[in-house]
Amino acid sequence: MRTEEFGRDNSEVIILLHGGGLSWWNFKKEAMLLKDRYHVILPILDGHGGSGNAFSGIEKNAEEIIGYIDRDFGGKVLLIGGLSLGAQILLEILSQRSDICRYAIVESALAFPLKAENTYIRPAVKMSYGLISKRWFSKLQAASLRMPEEFFEDYYRDSCVMTADDLISVLEANTAYSLKDGLKRSQAKALVLCGGKERGAIIRSARLIEQAIPDCSLEMLPGLYHGEFSLGRPDEYVKRVEELIGKNCEHK
Repeated sequence: MRTEEFGRDNSEVIILLHGGGLSWWNFKKEAMLLKDRYHVILPILDGHGGSGNAFSGIEKNAEEIIGYIDRDFGGKVLLIGGLSLGAQILLEILSQRSDICRYAIVESALAFPLKAENTYIRPAVKMSYGLISKRWFSKLQAASLRMPEEFFEDYYRDSCVMTADDLISVLEANTAYSLKDGLKRSQAKALVLCGGKERGAIIRSARLIEQAIPDCSLEMLPGLYHGEFSLGRPDEYVKRVEELIGKNCEHK
């Protein structure tokens, strides 16, 4: 598993898992704000630009990250956060290992299958995949994500190297995932974040996740769309991290 790391000399570890179709730079700004106090690790999920591996599923990605934490950090870290696909992988991690982190931030995760949508993914990607290399098409996609302009070149580069098979696998896994019973045993203090402008399935999922994790709170983010919080409001995201952990630090 390939990672980008910040603040290596710090003992407390935070792992942030990017959204589908993005990469480690999803949380680059948050890492820069946190690196003076924490060791921040930004994995590149399988199937995404720079990972070097094909996408093998949400469960396999979760197992890989658990193995990494076991090998390098004695089986536990301070906090794990994730956006969308990354949040689904986080939920799977919490299901498989109840005590792997003290805190968790779950942003915009889909928590139940969308069967009809899943059925059309493969033909839709096969028809449209050739457009991914077109800058104008990537511009439209980035705009739909409310992505800050400074991330566009990273997004375009990584979109161009994502294979059709990986894109299909990511989208199919995303729309087929459902919460596991093991989540009810999670010991993490969790915060679920959901944009007020999210699609109905994500809002419903946020409420299901809040009910599934024993020590959990839900924060609705008025006026925000899918992924807009961590991508576009890093100062506010870091504030939530510090509030969850229980430390009040000023960020310049």
